[in-house]
Amino acid sequence: MTDILEMRRQAETPVVASQADYPAVAKDLAEAFMDDVMFNWFMRTDGRRVEAQHRLFNLLITRMAASGKARVDRPAGGGAAAVWLPFSAVGPMSFIEELRALPTMLFATGLSRLGRLMAVQSDMDKNHPVARPHAYLWFLGVAPAAQGHGVGSALLRHANARLDAAGEPAYLETQTERNIALYKRHGFEVISEHRPRPDAPLLWSLWREPRDPSHA
Repeated sequence: MTDILEMRRQAETPVVASQADYPAVAKDLAEAFMDDVMFNWFMRTDGRRVEAQHRLFNLLITRMAASGKARVDRPAGGGAAAVWLPFSAVGPMSFIEELRALPTMLFATGLSRLGRLMAVQSDMDKNHPVARPHAYLWFLGVAPAAQGHGVGSALLRHANARLDAAGEPAYLETQTERNIALYKRHGFEVISEHRPRPDAPLLWSLWREPRDPSHA
């Protein structure tokens, strides 16, 4: 049984995940996004969906975090994670990386939906602001049983304090309209709306300017 109060307390002072934590991080995020509108649009729909989503997140977290490009904040006991990428890590995969990732991506989507996933990647790259360096909140996910209890907000507050101290802006996307109000409470503002394809769910891009810590 999930101890939500303890998870929220731990999220206020999260640990930075080590390489040994990456499989658990991938599992937490896969479960957090299992009913997500965009994942439902491009993921396979048969009985192997759960396995496929776990494999996909394991690929994503391992590729970025193990390369040293990502910072993963999480409660010490797990159950949630915030994955931050530096501005320099954003952009399309190399051809070699795409070849290595293709089997996992194809298993995740099935042949008929692979184009949807590629459209999402292309749309996110196209709409990502490039004028200023910033921190990119790639994923923020909380275990379904603990959603709506302030765990994600605690992870955001911790990250925002760190970014404010460094004078660093932040950027994220969300495909969940109800999350916009949450992000606005933490200083983010919508800067664009876009769809990967006409039949795809809407994506919102949000930006946060750093605040003066002395006025927080």
